[in-house]
Amino acid sequence: METAEQKSTAFKKISEGKKHNISLYSFIEDWYGTPYRFGGDNRFGIDCSAFTRQLYNDVYNLPIVRTSIEQFTQVERIATSELKEGDLVFFKIHSKRISHVGVYLYDGKFVHASVSQGVVISDLGDAYWTRYYAGGGRMNHI
Repeated sequence: METAEQKSTAFKKISEGKKHNISLYSFIEDWYGTPYRFGGDNRFGIDCSAFTRQLYNDVYNLPIVRTSIEQFTQVERIATSELKEGDLVFFKIHSKRISHVGVYLYDGKFVHASVSQGVVISDLGDAYWTRYYAGGGRMNHI
């Protein structure tokens, strides 16, 4: 569970981000804390790929495919060192195939719909995410 300090830090980073990309960080602020629900696609509950799909639609006006596996097949693969704001980050969590996706922000941070915490900002450098990281990808239209 996210602590009050972590949430406060996240909202400070969201405020900072708004100075550079108001539509992206306003979207994150609006959805922050929305609970996770497998197959969900609304404010009552959303899964990771529906979240990335909604973000791409609302922020970049770019419709993308629905599932994390489909999204993985649609991106140009890029090295972690080349990730930039808006790129997708993929994970294989307890699976041999892609099972989770998020949107890269900056300095190793990414936003995603977490099973345990809902929509949250996490760090690729955390041991958990490092263990399951499968790679980054860029949609050519953003």
